[in-house]
Amino acid sequence: MSDTDTHETETRSLRTPIVAVLGHVDHGKTSLLDKIRGSTVIEGEAGAITQHIGATAVPLDVVSKVAGKLVNPDDFDLPGLLFIDTPGHHSFTTLRSRGGALADIAILVVDVNDGFQPQTVEAINILKQSQTPFIVAANKIDTTPGWNPEMDAPVQQTYEAQSDRARSTLDSSLYELIGELSDAGFSADLYWRVQNFQNNIGVVPVSAETGEGVPDVLTVLMGLAQRYMREDMEIDVAGPGAGTVLEVKEEKGFGTTLDVVLYDGTVRADETIVVGGMNEPIVTDVRALLKPRPLAEIRTEDRFEKVDSIAAAAGVKIAAPNLDEAMAGAPVRVVRDREIEDVIEEVQAELAEVEVSTQEEGIVVKADTLGSLEAIVSTLEEEEIPVMRAEVGDVAPRDIRFATTADEPKHRTILAFNVDVLADAADEAEQRDIRLFDSDVIYQLIEEYEEYVDEMERAQQQTVLDNITRPARFRILEDHVFRQNDPAVVGVEIMSGTVRNNSFVAKFEANEPKRVGTLKGIQEQGDDVDEARAGSRVSVAIDGPTVGR
Repeated sequence: MSDTDTHETETRSLRTPIVAVLGHVDHGKTSLLDKIRGSTVIEGEAGAITQHIGATAVPLDVVSKVAGKLVNPDDFDLPGLLFIDTPGHHSFTTLRSRGGALADIAILVVDVNDGFQPQTVEAINILKQSQTPFIVAANKIDTTPGWNPEMDAPVQQTYEAQSDRARSTLDSSLYELIGELSDAGFSADLYWRVQNFQNNIGVVPVSAETGEGVPDVLTVLMGLAQRYMREDMEIDVAGPGAGTVLEVKEEKGFGTTLDVVLYDGTVRADETIVVGGMNEPIVTDVRALLKPRPLAEIRTEDRFEKVDSIAAAAGVKIAAPNLDEAMAGAPVRVVRDREIEDVIEEVQAELAEVEVSTQEEGIVVKADTLGSLEAIVSTLEEEEIPVMRAEVGDVAPRDIRFATTADEPKHRTILAFNVDVLADAADEAEQRDIRLFDSDVIYQLIEEYEEYVDEMERAQQQTVLDNITRPARFRILEDHVFRQNDPAVVGVEIMSGTVRNNSFVAKFEANEPKRVGTLKGIQEQGDDVDEARAGSRVSVAIDGPTVGR
């Protein structure tokens, strides 16, 4: 065994699994996260739970205290759970690592009364695409009519204590939800009935309000991670750090900083790092590594404390020069004892993995992060909507100018996801007749665009129909020749079709049409009109023939 091998073996350790929380708006993602944080802060001694940048670490001993009899700490060697603080699939798509989702496991929060909503479906699709294992938190069980809450109790305990009526009402809501999961292609059941979590989704009834079921959520997450992901959690803790940018932020006293989730190795102050940038990878030196101050010290003016180094898995703020072009969702790599060029190549290769294929003709897409850009473009592909340009960043005048180069009017459009439209860009869009759609919900953005295209196509069809001249038949009424020629003015009855001004008039002789003139005017009850339909009696002026000979 070489020295390197020995070194690697000695520094390998198990990192904390990274957990993301997804779900439809108002279904209780943030409340559930707050409850997990709150109950763990109360249950554990002060400081047992550590606040990271953009994440909360819940150590195993705290999980075990909250879960009570449900968890025996001796059954686990993973250090705990690291929850990403910004809930929602928007942040989930941001967090990519080496071509997959950075989160090791996810909680899909569904309101047990509402069931699947559009963003639930969107979240499920994102979980499918990234092949991320997940559990379902069936939230708001405390709103079941007749429910008698037991604060912070495991769900089976509180369920058994309810009346038959409350249990029956909850059961029907839960089985409806399990049916919806089945329709989405997932075999699911209440978690205590699931034998094999690799083939089935565990549903955990929970209340973010009362804390009922929260012990179960932590238990199931811990159990799944320990049983199915332990090998993936093995990292070389002393190796060069690898992470993903969660957010690029201006911070007073530090300039542009990166909020990073570190999932491998260690990063130290003063080390050289390579970060994915808008145009090319950025090579820079870490000026400061920052962590939030413990809650007890939050009153101090400095919100952050400096640390010398930090190991995965962790959330950390990195202050360094030249970060203005850094992108959310981009990789961060510590160079350490490697060639800078090799690390730059590694970052470029990972950026190239973001599958955003563009075409010669199509719409322009702008998004806040690489991950969301990838998610939108992949959804547009499914809807067969071509994309000509897809970039991270706010909508700027150059995007408007680019959109004007599209050949088809319906493609002279920009979809903006979770980004700002700069004022001068908005003005230019109006001048150049470029349509802007902006939203922070992918399905809404695409739905609005599709409605716009449908409307545009309907209007185009109507224009075409309006301009098509269909043959119309009319007969001259007896004793209704008001003028014989220059032009002839006669009373007619329209037999079929629609007679329009400036149409050619033909007379049928032996079934052969013979052109005799042009319709130059139509009057109905003394008023000039542009057209007359079948069944109408009108007077018409015909240029060309002499009537009555």
